Amino acid sequence: MYSFNYLKKNLKKDSSGFKKIKIALLSDSASQLLNNAVKGYGYEVQLDFEIYEAAYNQIDLQIYDQSSELYVFKPDFIFINRSTEKLLKDFYKKNPHEQGQFSEHVLQTTNKYYDTITAKLRSKVIINTFPEINDSVFGNFAAKINSSFIYQVRKTNVLLMDLCRQKNDLFICDLASLQSDLGYHFTFDPKMYINPDMVYSLDFLPYIAKNLTDIIQSITGSFKKCLILDLDNTTWGGIIGDDGMEGIQIGHLGTGKVFTELQLWAKQLKQRGIILAVCSKNTEEIAREPFISHADMVLKIEDIAVFVANWETKVDNIRYIQSILNIGFDSMVFVDDNPFEREMVKSGIPGIAVPDLPEDPAEYLPFLRSLNLFETASFTEEDELRTKQYQEEALRNILQQSFENENDFLESLKMQSEVKAFDKFSIPRVAQLTQRSNQFNLRTVRYTEEDIKLISTNPDYHTISLSLEDRFGDHGLVCIIILKKVNDKTLFIDSWIMSCRVLKRGMEQFTLNAIVELASIHNFEKITAEYIPTKKNAIVKDLYQSLGFEQDNDKWIIHVNDYINKNIFIANKNTSWILAK
Repeated sequence: MYSFNYLKKNLKKDSSGFKKIKIALLSDSASQLLNNAVKGYGYEVQLDFEIYEAAYNQIDLQIYDQSSELYVFKPDFIFINRSTEKLLKDFYKKNPHEQGQFSEHVLQTTNKYYDTITAKLRSKVIINTFPEINDSVFGNFAAKINSSFIYQVRKTNVLLMDLCRQKNDLFICDLASLQSDLGYHFTFDPKMYINPDMVYSLDFLPYIAKNLTDIIQSITGSFKKCLILDLDNTTWGGIIGDDGMEGIQIGHLGTGKVFTELQLWAKQLKQRGIILAVCSKNTEEIAREPFISHADMVLKIEDIAVFVANWETKVDNIRYIQSILNIGFDSMVFVDDNPFEREMVKSGIPGIAVPDLPEDPAEYLPFLRSLNLFETASFTEEDELRTKQYQEEALRNILQQSFENENDFLESLKMQSEVKAFDKFSIPRVAQLTQRSNQFNLRTVRYTEEDIKLISTNPDYHTISLSLEDRFGDHGLVCIIILKKVNDKTLFIDSWIMSCRVLKRGMEQFTLNAIVELASIHNFEKITAEYIPTKKNAIVKDLYQSLGFEQDNDKWIIHVNDYINKNIFIANKNTSWILAK
């Protein structure tokens, strides 16, 4: 972890070329040094944090006065930082009956903060859980009595987590979990509290800054999607080629427990939607054998989306994995016990995350957990299907190599798409795509579930979702379109987002056919569009030109009556979709 002084030095560096994000910091205690840590950490991940720091202990004033600096600033994110120390003071002012209801009071206040803010601003709100302070009034008996402070703090944190489940734009910076890892005496400095009224130690500030930045990055579409594992002395102990199946270390005893628990962690990530891949210098048949036959292996061959074991360089093999998955290298994490291999990958593949594992395998998992590599802002049922979808994509790539003619290959896939307007079942996935998609994303506008719900019922908008399946399996929902009515004759493509897994399948042409069909049915004469470049969406910079749009300054235009349907090898499963809205 970076030190506070290191992050403070970043404040003097030029971040003007980085993506700008506006953050409002509202705190009930001194927050100037936290402000410095957050801004300094932003520089490390190439984000230019413009921070409005409210005056000391002015949370209520800033939120409830809708002419305050908070509302003038119009932040992208608001961090409401409330301390356990101040909570304890408020708790002691209550009578015993009120103390027993204290957690509900904190919940009601937080809920009111959120509702007041979001009634006027489209900001994402981040709150913190409360690190525990045991005031030792009841000793261990505090866990059994409702009116003890420690009982109310723990209950408050659970209630806040439940509230965040109900509010799509409310997120938690889990300071209680950080304190659990680092210890109260690391996170709190009594001297800093007594004099400048700062409730966090200088050493703890970088951890808070990292957690906040992780949350913001995940919401704005920058996060890890894939874990690539080396095998020998990483996924299991020993060398499979030398030690054989019976000689590698996995299981629940001794050193084997280290690798079994790391596999359990990877398995949980896979079930959450993280893609697992293998990259090993090994003979493939030998490397696969434990996944298929070893009784103590937690990870099975079906858990691995792309399995690469050969004697090529790991740089080349990771590039091959990337070509199959079609995701950015900055979305990948490579875990390998060998320092030489790690350095080769770091230097050969800029952007990929390569943690420097400790020398002792017993420390692998605690170290990896501490990095919080796989922060997320959403989770849907479709995430759990991701490994199977990428395995099917690998089979398509193998099949494609057997065809000399691209059209023959596409026709052989027997592709079908279900086209329909957004509905209550697709809205969570639609919102997730707007938040997480970076490459095939023409304007990179982020929407929450609540936003998508409002758009789907707004008569000034038309929406289209498209799924795709073929003879290998179901890709799920792969493309979304949001069309905004400009006037009675013109539609504007507000959002066109597509999964890169289905590139070069004809899905772009199929989607445009659907857009024009909808426009024609509703008597629009013109469709306009816009491409807003980002660091990651260069693959679609020529999309509108390639599809036949005409350029008009910074916009692209296509005339509905002149449009001729594109020839594609995708059948529409829902021919009456356009009548549904």
